[in-house]
Amino acid sequence: MEIIKLRDDYIKLGQALKAAGLVESGVEAKEVISQGLVVVNGEIETRRGRKLYDGAEVEFDGDKISIQK
Repeated sequence: MEIIKLRDDYIKLGQALKAAGLVESGVEAKEVISQGLVVVNGEIETRRGRKLYDGAEVEFDGDKISIQK
């Protein structure tokens, strides 16, 4: 599981996918999110700008990301 440490109060979903190296670009992040391939806290998320706060968990393509303060 990849851990992303927050510098601010939150990180946007597209940025988190890029920071974890799960996508190459913002365009790719937008595509996989809009296709319903990303799960946030157990629910499919289709908003690239979804704000992720401390404790959020993201799943994509068998990989998991944990957002921590």
